[in-house]
Amino acid sequence: MSATLNGRGVLVTRPAHQAAHLAELIVAAAGKPVLFPVLEILDAADLQPLYALIDRLDSFDLAIFISPNAVNKAMNLIKSRRELPATLKIAAIGRGSSKELKHFGVTDIIAPSARFDSENLLEMPQLQDVAGQRIAIFRGDGGREVLGNTLAARGAHIEYAECYRRSRPDASAGGLLRKWSRNEINAVTVTSSEGLRNLYDMLGKLGRQWLKTTPVFVPHQRILEVTRELGLEQGVVTPAGDEGLVQGMIEWFGTHP
Repeated sequence: MSATLNGRGVLVTRPAHQAAHLAELIVAAAGKPVLFPVLEILDAADLQPLYALIDRLDSFDLAIFISPNAVNKAMNLIKSRRELPATLKIAAIGRGSSKELKHFGVTDIIAPSARFDSENLLEMPQLQDVAGQRIAIFRGDGGREVLGNTLAARGAHIEYAECYRRSRPDASAGGLLRKWSRNEINAVTVTSSEGLRNLYDMLGKLGRQWLKTTPVFVPHQRILEVTRELGLEQGVVTPAGDEGLVQGMIEWFGTHP
């Protein structure tokens, strides 16, 4: 098995403000990161409903943060207006969200320890008997409803706090396609289904042909299903997180020289 990425070019599609850590890990593994953001994270179009919910946080039993972006956007607004209620329990879906919460001084966090998604959070003991509880879910615009719907079915009262919106960047893929034509893109990393669809659209007809034959590394089975839907030939599921992506790439290239 190869111990490094051996100079391979790795496309990093994370939003620009979240790409640095993964890029650093790729460099440390002797790879060459190529940054091409396929999502932009913008403020919610109307922040007034979010402000109103923040002012009512004392009436909630639990706050759930869907993503690191939700933590960053919401906690900055919360801290600018008030302190978190001492009785409010905090939950997060993934390691990234938990890490971001700790930056804001939140250390007692309900979070899965294995796979990081809504389904695994819903299996946590603290989320089983929630009848009558008021739960705020901090998230971006739209998104999956399985978490809120399941908790509502268990008898909880759910309110969504939409604190950011996702957008596809208005960027040219010309420079990226030139790198691909020179065989400088040997792997693609994608961390959301929406991001993968954006990448597919942004690449155009020629770029899609290269994408279809390049290994695409994803941290979740749900994103792998989108690679199949789009006709990509080499979708690879890795362990979660940036470290998991790099580990998965090293292992895959170790058996696919």
